[in-house]
Amino acid sequence: MIAIEALHKAFPGPRGPAVVLDSVDLTVKRGEIFGVIGRSGAGKSTLVRCINMLERPTRGSVSVDGRELTGLGAAELRQARRSIGMIFQHFNLLSSRTVSANVALPLELAGMPTPAIRHRVDEMLDLVGLADKRLAYPAELSGGQKQRVGIARALASKPAVLLCDEATSALDPETTKSILALLKEINATFGLTIVLITHEMQVVREIADRVAVLDRGRLVETGSVFDVFTGPRQEATRSLVGSALNLAEPEALMLRLRHSPATAEHLVFRITFLGPSANEPIISEMVRRFGVSFNILHGHIDYIQGAPYGTMTVEAAGPELAKQAALDFLRQHNLNVEILGRVRENDRAVA
Repeated sequence: MIAIEALHKAFPGPRGPAVVLDSVDLTVKRGEIFGVIGRSGAGKSTLVRCINMLERPTRGSVSVDGRELTGLGAAELRQARRSIGMIFQHFNLLSSRTVSANVALPLELAGMPTPAIRHRVDEMLDLVGLADKRLAYPAELSGGQKQRVGIARALASKPAVLLCDEATSALDPETTKSILALLKEINATFGLTIVLITHEMQVVREIADRVAVLDRGRLVETGSVFDVFTGPRQEATRSLVGSALNLAEPEALMLRLRHSPATAEHLVFRITFLGPSANEPIISEMVRRFGVSFNILHGHIDYIQGAPYGTMTVEAAGPELAKQAALDFLRQHNLNVEILGRVRENDRAVA
């Protein structure tokens, strides 16, 4: 559906060209919800603006639905953009137009007959749950309602692709959930391809099928949301995922680890559970077999794309051979085990 090849974008600067996108290669499949994540300044918004040619790439190519866009002239590009809808962080509604008139605008510009415009606007307002607000003005709406108008306007021309540039960043958490649920419903009902540009990993986790990670203009990682969240390969991804899943160890534990010698008697390690292993009583079986005592220091379990994912940080006490056998047992059951260090038995006061 969307094919991006060797995409490069640089803007003029006082010290020469400032590179914002550096040789990005990306493919978005038809009908999927695809997230693009990265911190501020990573190049996300420039990427989405290059997809619909609001920004012309310095070099490289962008194809949407089999049509290469970078070589099109102004008239051809206007025609091509009718198959690409877009919603924005700050809604971009015209304050002087009613809700229905805002939704009607792209249809008017396309020269659609008035009766057909009226029918399509009514359809879209029903879809986003705002039929009773058709005569209201943007100033009379909440943030969530404004974004629903933006979605209705973007879908009015029946696009094949919907681009969402930080579409939930200006919304509170409850409203964000309702907007994401609406986008997911639209995707399922119409098979619409959706590209989500966001700095919020929670948004990607909520509805995306696949995700790409941008870091300083470069594409550093891509894959299914579950794979990227549970096995991030790059430091930029690990940082983003860690904040979204609350993976950081408590500061009190980190202080204990820093103040304990490498020869301390208690071993501290993190166990990661993926998929079916999260539902198996492996820890209790390990304790029963090896007679090692465990103190759970930190942990959680979550669901990503419907599959369980969890971590547990434990402090293990007992004979060294028994502890090593317990670690081997965990690894034999396909659990990821990361040794964090050692702590002394009676140093909790240090934390």
